Amino acid sequence: MDPSEIKEKIGRFRILTIGRANAGKTTILRRVCRTRENEIPVIHNRAGKKVDPAVLHASRERGEHNIDNELVFPSNPGFVFHDSRGFEAGGESEFEKVKEFITRRSKETRLKDQLHAIWYCIPMDEASRAFTAGEVKFFSQCDTGKIPVMVLFTKFDALYDVAYAELKSMGKSIKDARALAPTHAEQSFANGPQLEFLKGVRWPPKCYVCLPNMDRDDADCGPLIERTAGTLDNDVLQQLFISTQETNLELCMKYAVEK
Repeated sequence: MDPSEIKEKIGRFRILTIGRANAGKTTILRRVCRTRENEIPVIHNRAGKKVDPAVLHASRERGEHNIDNELVFPSNPGFVFHDSRGFEAGGESEFEKVKEFITRRSKETRLKDQLHAIWYCIPMDEASRAFTAGEVKFFSQCDTGKIPVMVLFTKFDALYDVAYAELKSMGKSIKDARALAPTHAEQSFANGPQLEFLKGVRWPPKCYVCLPNMDRDDADCGPLIERTAGTLDNDVLQQLFISTQETNLELCMKYAVEK
């Protein structure tokens, strides 16, 4: 099926983002959609009524949150996002809301109304860098069925300082330690406790991606886009995702040649 036909039939690619406070979710969505400076997303509730961002912000300040709200950035309206605040804030109640949302969306008969992917954001800038009880619960108890889950290790550049210190203690010069820190951080992380944990859970993610420096203007979303495309088993959804994203043109060419 031609990409233009797919877009006409399905419309938008739907993603649920999950993550604790300050996990960098909004920053990533802005990078993926290549938003303009000070661009405000358009938000609609489940009934399709437009929601005032100011009212939404006030609701969040009161601890209220609605996962059914649809968030779209005008710079790339081909993506529609749903947001969960993570489970540390709402405990059991928030966890059940997320499970119910995932189950309900998976039962939708029309592909356009189904949930197409889940991005679970876990920040690496906290001292413990451990999974919270809510995150452990999600990967132990939440069966997402055919909806692929990706873990996004956000703020990964926080590990560069740790790697730099380790390299310095090994006798590397300041210049070499700085140059080697990113690679050393990735190698250490590959054998670290976070990935070991994910290997042993009942419902492991399809894959993971490390995202450093996403707050910079030149942030690279390429690995996130490529990994997401690779998790999609449905060819139609894969084509929709690839044609919707605008940050990785090489991926568009790659899949065009393969198809």
